[in-house]
Amino acid sequence: MAGYLTTHVLDTARGRPAEGMQIVLFRLEGGNRTELARLITNADGRTDRQILPETDFATGRYELEFHAGDWMDATGIDAESPRFLDVIPLRFGMSQDDHYHVPLLISPFGYSTYRGS
Repeated sequence: MAGYLTTHVLDTARGRPAEGMQIVLFRLEGGNRTELARLITNADGRTDRQILPETDFATGRYELEFHAGDWMDATGIDAESPRFLDVIPLRFGMSQDDHYHVPLLISPFGYSTYRGS
């Protein structure tokens, strides 16, 4: 099985998927950061396609950027200026040809992540 990468974003403050959040994927090599994909979450808080599909998968170091501040602004979550959370970068490694699922659980003042299934 070839590897691939997916995500899922849940709004834990309101108990529902985080629809409409922009997510950007970068590959990290040495001092270089190369953008590979830019997607928006759907009504289920997922992207309509794999962030890194099997055809493009390679082991290595990556970063997902979750554009939480823009999403909170667009969904009417009360704002402070500046917001406590804005762009959330998650750096992680993928060492095997496997399915990597990196979800984000978010509220206006905190977030968590883990390697899902």
